[in-house]
Amino acid sequence: MIEKINITQWIIIAVSLVAAPFIGALISGLDRKITARMQGRKGPPVIQPFYDIIKLFSKQPIALHKLQILYAFLHLVFMMLVVVLLAMGQDLLMILFAHAFSTICLVLGGMSVRSPYSRIGSMRKIMQMLAYEPILILIIVAIYLQTDSFLASSVMDMSKPMLWSMPLLFLSFLCAVAIKLNKSPFDVSTSHHAHQELIKGITVEYAGPYLGIIEIAHLYETAILFFIIMMFWQTNYYIGFGLETIAFVAILILDNTFSRLTTTWMLKYMWSIPLFLSIANIIWLWSK
Repeated sequence: MIEKINITQWIIIAVSLVAAPFIGALISGLDRKITARMQGRKGPPVIQPFYDIIKLFSKQPIALHKLQILYAFLHLVFMMLVVVLLAMGQDLLMILFAHAFSTICLVLGGMSVRSPYSRIGSMRKIMQMLAYEPILILIIVAIYLQTDSFLASSVMDMSKPMLWSMPLLFLSFLCAVAIKLNKSPFDVSTSHHAHQELIKGITVEYAGPYLGIIEIAHLYETAILFFIIMMFWQTNYYIGFGLETIAFVAILILDNTFSRLTTTWMLKYMWSIPLFLSIANIIWLWSK
């Protein structure tokens, strides 16, 4: 596989790996700034995520055991692998599996310690996966119905924007994005705004550079999710960027309008309205 990668692809991979966390940090910074404004606060600077990570890596590394550290590194490595596979336009199923493995490593890291907050957060993270994974699978099925291929590169070859044929799947995917970014009302496993009873939940026992590794993985994931949103209008990057902006604002409004609800509610909601919309979109594509 490595022998088939030419110099141009290596450059694309390198640029993607370097640019993704910076893009994710800017998105997170804008998120925190706009959220503060919506709540009547001044808020931190947009580049605050960079300061936070630098501060985390300047602290003394402390961990309960080596296995906890290993899971943090694997969480980051698999998330970087997702970026590489997307940059190379590889199999979407492989990308989905790599993304799931990254999340599972985070769950295992939370379960490897005795903290009740961490373990409850890990169990809730599993419930989050059960809520959004069917949506991601159905999106891949829809892409296959449109392109007869599971390759991510096949999406870029479509003559029409993917949004025209998958509008209901797009709405469902936005719910999945809200879960992945731990936005209200879906922030059940952890919270970046510390406004729930678990506070940091699954990552409560991580500190210093090891928490910094997890935060970098989150920045990669943020960039990945918004890149996929742009892929729904792959024929024009400017319109795709506008679609990202609309989705970003919609998720912020959702986060600042609704309070956190229960894990059971989240699962029931995702397996009803978004899943129903996704299945309806699949049936429509199948009948075309």
